[in-house]
Amino acid sequence: MIERYFLDHPRAVGETYGGHLKTAGFFGLRMVGGGIACMIHGLLPALFVKTGSSTVRNLYAQMQPRSERAAMSQIPPPNFLPEYEI
Repeated sequence: MIERYFLDHPRAVGETYGGHLKTAGFFGLRMVGGGIACMIHGLLPALFVKTGSSTVRNLYAQMQPRSERAAMSQIPPPNFLPEYEI
């Protein structure tokens, strides 16, 4: 269960749990910041005119190479035999 919730996806994209946490946190904070800028822009159109769209473009530019690299790496799960079977 721990493997499924914490390790399977990071391994599938070629990252450790900590590395994935750091990267996802960075992307999440940038999305929140861009979203807040969009809401402020909706209220005051003269502010943050390009912030939302530039945030999306920048994040996509950073995510795309990671996605391609992850698709190429596909680290297989560890191959081991248990000491005993139940």
